[in-house]
Amino acid sequence: MAAYIHNIATVVPERSYRQDFLREQMKKYIGQRDISRHIIHRIYAKSGIKKRHTVIDDFRANGDPRVFFQQDGSLSTPSTGKRNQLYIEKAKPLWVKTARKTIEENPSVNKTDITHIITVSCTGFFAPEPGFEIIKELNLSSSTERFHLGFMGCFAAFPAMKMAQSFCAAQPDANVLIVCLELCTLHLQNSEATDHLISASVFADGAAGLIVSARQPVKRALKLEHFSTTIAEETEEDMAWTIGDTGFEMVLSSYVPDLIKSNLSDAIQPLLEAYHISLADINRWAVHPGGRAILDKVHQSCNLQPEQLAASRKVLANYGNMSSATILFVLKELLDSTEENNKTTTLALAFGPGLTIESALLTTTDPA
Repeated sequence: MAAYIHNIATVVPERSYRQDFLREQMKKYIGQRDISRHIIHRIYAKSGIKKRHTVIDDFRANGDPRVFFQQDGSLSTPSTGKRNQLYIEKAKPLWVKTARKTIEENPSVNKTDITHIITVSCTGFFAPEPGFEIIKELNLSSSTERFHLGFMGCFAAFPAMKMAQSFCAAQPDANVLIVCLELCTLHLQNSEATDHLISASVFADGAAGLIVSARQPVKRALKLEHFSTTIAEETEEDMAWTIGDTGFEMVLSSYVPDLIKSNLSDAIQPLLEAYHISLADINRWAVHPGGRAILDKVHQSCNLQPEQLAASRKVLANYGNMSSATILFVLKELLDSTEENNKTTTLALAFGPGLTIESALLTTTDPA
């Protein structure tokens, strides 16, 4: 039985900063050596990012007590416990806001129709988990089934969509609400290590929700066709998360774009074979913008035209890398496009710890 993404809603924190402003603050607070300041300037200047959203409001003149960037010029390093407490405080209302917006923007599914909730996050934890909070605040049925995917990283929206597809196949009247929410900026590290500087230059905060159902769409939708997953050999240490005493520490090797390029063809070939198509048959691409270099390598590896990655580059420029939520921002850009695209085939890609490459084929469908 076919399953469809009926709509996608996105939410970001109110506060945002321009990338060039953040570059200068990082040079001031973290760049203790000339070489570090030079590296910071270069990384930020070549990031492809114009601005990023964050729950951190350190630079407002009369705001709450600062989290990281102190007015005396020092950089605080909050404990993991303090960061997670801030996650709970900031994330709970964003979970609810995103879920409510997703349901309200759906023309055919209301809150009484929701049968399953899948929540996704790798930047904080609390229990009862976010699905419980959504049910409580939106007054959903207490029998709504809840599932949480945690600590999977930037590709986690794909397992969530696969779960939703399976639920719809097993239960034809299922209406699955997925919400991905990440507050990556809570895990800034006071470190001049290149991995940490790269992470600080790209990660941002944001959330996205979608509803997956086997119902026939009443407006343009994305049909879930096929999924594929693969793990690149001997790359586990090049992209990983670990929980330290001062937040979650991201390992993001500068080799990641090259590793993606060298493994991409093998990763997506099973998907193409299952659908009996070639790369030339792919009309549009939704690539997780983990960074400018990653998009550049995908562009080169698959010999794409600039417009085929336009949605991914736009999301990178305006939002940065919001981990699991980011690919949904890209898919929303494509879904909301005004161009004629009935039966358009989209290849979606995301990359995360492992190094794991997740891919999906989706077909754009318009109601009859």
